[in-house]
Amino acid sequence: MPQEALRRLAWFRYRVRRFQRFSEKVARSLSITPQQHQLMLGVAGFTGRGWATISELAEFLQGRHNAVVGLVQRAEHRGLVRKAQGERDRRFVKVHLTHKGHAILDRISRKNIAELRTLQFEIMKTPQSRPRELPAAAGAV
Repeated sequence: MPQEALRRLAWFRYRVRRFQRFSEKVARSLSITPQQHQLMLGVAGFTGRGWATISELAEFLQGRHNAVVGLVQRAEHRGLVRKAQGERDRRFVKVHLTHKGHAILDRISRKNIAELRTLQFEIMKTPQSRPRELPAAAGAV
């Protein structure tokens, strides 16, 4: 692998991780875990229906089914999501956001989109255009 390709890949990964860290800090500032944020994002947006099944959420989160069941239960206890069993098959569970979940997801998403706008041009920069000194730890929330 050419050194320049590895360098570009490393810088891209660095920028992605900076965004991830920013997003995690925003979630924590609103008293939810980064995993709960990702769950809510999956519920609201992954399928395009505004709700998701446990299996769909497991795929979105790249997690085990039983781990996602636990995450959903904890989020339901916090009032972020609600579950509804299928009418024909009670094993079929739909997960929806609550009003509180929508409000929190909206606040996080607005901050994340603003951060992505600042990073969009940076992602395309070549590593040679970066200053020799690395920036400070990921920005404040």
